[in-house]
Amino acid sequence: MTPQNRDYIQLTVVDDTSKDKNFSGRSTPLPSKLNPLSEPSSTSDFLTPISICINVCSSVGIVLCNKFVFDKYDFKFGTALTVIHFLVTFLGLEVCARLGFFEKKTIRIKEVLGLCVSFCGFVVLTNLSLQHNTVGFYQMAKVLTTPCIAILQTVFYQKTFSTSIKLSLAVICFGVGIASVTDVSLNWVGTFFALAGVLVTSLYQIWIGTKQKSLGVNSWQLLYYQAPISSLMLLCVVPIIDDLPGLMNYSYNIQNVSAILFTGLLAFLVNLSIFMIIGKTSPITYNVVGHFKTCLILVLGFFIFNYPVDIINISGIIIALIGIFSYSKYTMKNPK
Repeated sequence: MTPQNRDYIQLTVVDDTSKDKNFSGRSTPLPSKLNPLSEPSSTSDFLTPISICINVCSSVGIVLCNKFVFDKYDFKFGTALTVIHFLVTFLGLEVCARLGFFEKKTIRIKEVLGLCVSFCGFVVLTNLSLQHNTVGFYQMAKVLTTPCIAILQTVFYQKTFSTSIKLSLAVICFGVGIASVTDVSLNWVGTFFALAGVLVTSLYQIWIGTKQKSLGVNSWQLLYYQAPISSLMLLCVVPIIDDLPGLMNYSYNIQNVSAILFTGLLAFLVNLSIFMIIGKTSPITYNVVGHFKTCLILVLGFFIFNYPVDIINISGIIIALIGIFSYSKYTMKNPK
């Protein structure tokens, strides 16, 4: 894969909260038997693979569409695009709540503030890492998120991983590293932003799961609260990271605005499915799904963008897929 193939995906998160006294009106949720998008425990096994499929399809789609928006329409304002994604996600959840797909639940802002800050830190540090590092080092740092989560969960959350799972994760990370990492050069500033980004991203993904459990909420409810708060936080850093004069003077028209809003719809599916996957499985499983998406995007790059086929890339993809298959096999034998 060529160094020019940057990862343009912008993640957005939403949260749903139960009836808040500050909200007027209340939607009555559909009964569980009639609502395929609710999250009762009896349908957990059914919703998990559905969430994974939605996440894979929407994530691949948003990478391609973001690249289209960045390149064709020259809308190269990554942080502003993420703010738009979060706002569309929030609006999408509001519509779903009014249609009865979930019930809003009151959550004190301070309970989700850390989650919102960690997401914003993830976005900011990722952008700074891209600015100060080569694509190869940026990709390598992304791979380090998986072992970082495993270490944090082991040390601070008393989570244990079997030897089989550890070996599978090692194979996956090794394969993805070979497949996606190209040129690697180090500098102190870039290394700091990259490693800080890995740590904050790891905490964010862990907290998505722990907050759902500690607050007694589901993925819709948690994301409903996080989305607008994170949007406001990120909006404050747009002038610092993005080219604000260029953003204000950008030539908006029906074509590029429609394309940008379409990426927001995909972001809604990406974010909701992320919360569902982590809530029903674990941050590690979500990372494995992420590595599978990386392999799929690399393969699509060969066909869609005519990137040169390299035996090293192909070998890495095969190794990663072997590890993903092994991880899936072990987790199916020993579900959470």
